[in-house]
Amino acid sequence: MGRIRTNSSTAEDLLIVVDRSAADPLHRQIAASIRGGIRAGRLRLGTSLPPTRTIAADLGVSRGVVVEAYQQLVAEGYLTSQAGGYTRVAAGPVPTPVDRRAEDRPAAGIDFGYGRTDVSSFPRAAWLRSARAVLTTAPNEHFAYLDGRGVPELHAALTDYLNRVRGTSARPENVVICNGYGQGIALLIQVLAARGARRLAVEDPSPDDDARLVAAAAGLDVIGIPVGPDGILVEALEQADADAVVLTPSHQWPTGGVLSASARAHVIDWAQRRGAVVIEDDYDAEYRYDRSPIGAMQGLAPDTVVYCGTASKTLAPGLRLGWLLAPAHLVDDIAAAKVLADRGSPVIDQLTFADFLTRGEVDRHLRRMRPVYRRRRDALLAALRTRLPDLKPVGVAAGQHVVTWLPRDLDEAAVVAAAARHGLAVQGVSRYRLSPAEPGGLIFGYANLSERAITEGVDVLADAVAEVRAHICR
Repeated sequence: MGRIRTNSSTAEDLLIVVDRSAADPLHRQIAASIRGGIRAGRLRLGTSLPPTRTIAADLGVSRGVVVEAYQQLVAEGYLTSQAGGYTRVAAGPVPTPVDRRAEDRPAAGIDFGYGRTDVSSFPRAAWLRSARAVLTTAPNEHFAYLDGRGVPELHAALTDYLNRVRGTSARPENVVICNGYGQGIALLIQVLAARGARRLAVEDPSPDDDARLVAAAAGLDVIGIPVGPDGILVEALEQADADAVVLTPSHQWPTGGVLSASARAHVIDWAQRRGAVVIEDDYDAEYRYDRSPIGAMQGLAPDTVVYCGTASKTLAPGLRLGWLLAPAHLVDDIAAAKVLADRGSPVIDQLTFADFLTRGEVDRHLRRMRPVYRRRRDALLAALRTRLPDLKPVGVAAGQHVVTWLPRDLDEAAVVAAAARHGLAVQGVSRYRLSPAEPGGLIFGYANLSERAITEGVDVLADAVAEVRAHICR
C-alpha cells in the first residue's frame, strides 16, 4: 500500500492499495481506490490529485499505469483534467439512502409496537416432536407437487379445530393453505378482481398494509367505513356500493370492539342481497381474558363469508402459516392463484402443524399464554391509570394490544414524536385512518414486553406527555 500526499496545500490524503498478486490489472486497482475515496467523501469535490509521476514513483509502477487509471476515472466523470493544470475531483460522495421507517423508531428503549407476539415462548420441544413424527411417517407422495389447497391432513386438522374453538362451519374441501394472512388476502382479492369486483370496503381505522395495498394495486376502489365502539357502522356499509368488505368482527383492529349479533346479521343480509363477499379477518380471537371468545361470523353464513386465519398471533409469525375457509364457488380459483404464486406452501411445515393441532399442542400453548398476556395487559392498564389517567382505554379485554384515546389538548403526532425523543416507540391511530377523525389515540402492543418494561414504558410516556403539555403552555 502506498500513502500519497498531493502537491497542493488544499488537497487531502489519498490512499491507494495495490496488490500485485490480484487478478485485476494494476490500473484498475488504482482507479478503484481513488473511486472509493470519492464515493466515501474522503476526497472532496475540487480536490487536486498528485501528478501521475508522483504516484507512479511511490507505488513502484510505470507512469503509464497511473495515466490509464486517471483516464478511466475522467471518462467515468469522477475526475477532470486540463492540459497544464492539476487533475481534480469532479464528483461528490454517494449520498446515504435515508430509511424513512427508521425515523419513527427510537435509537434504543421500549417499543410498544403492535404485532410482536412473544416468540420466545414458542413451544419448540412440542413442535420438534411433531416434525420428527412427520419426517418418519409422511407418505412419499406428499413430498411431490401438491395442488394449491395444501395437504389433506392439515385441512382435516384445521376444520376440527376451528369448528370446535371458533364456531366455524368448515369442511376440509373448503380450506386453502397460504403463507400467512398477507398472501391469503392477496390471493382472494386477486380472484375477486378477476371476477369483476370494483370496490372493497374496509373498516376505518384498519391496517394500512395487506388488504388496502393489495386492493389498490389490483385497481379496486378502497372505501373506508367508520367504526364505532362495537365495530363497523352497518348503516354506512349499506351506502358503500361495495363488492366485498373486510372485517375484524371478533376484535376490531385497532379499537377492540366486538360486532354485535344484530350487526353481524345485518352485514350478512347486506352481502347476500348484493351478492357481495364478507372477508373475516380472525387475527387474535383466541386471546380473550374475561370471557369466552365470540364465535366466527363464518359459522353463520359459510357461503357468504371467507374466513382468514393465521398462526402468527397464536404461535409465531415466522411460521408463515395461514388459511382461508372459502365458499365452494371460490375455492378452485383461489387454489389456482396459489399454484400460480408459489406452487404451494411447504409440505413439511403443513404436516407438522397438522400433527401439532391434532396432538392438542395449540390448546396447551394457548392455555399457557393467556394468563401471561393478561398479566401484561393488566400491568399496562394499571400503569396508565396511575401515570396517565386521562388516556382512556377502549375495547374488550382481548388480543395483544390496547388502544387509548387522547384528551383533546394532546396532539397525537406531537405525543408520538416526544415519546421517540425519550427512547419510546408507540404508534398513533391516525396513520391507520382513511379519513381524518377525532380524537387522536395511541396503540400499545404489550405481548413481547415484561410487566416491568411495560410500567417503565408508561413512565417514559408520561414524561413525554408532560413535555408536550409544557410546550403548549409556553
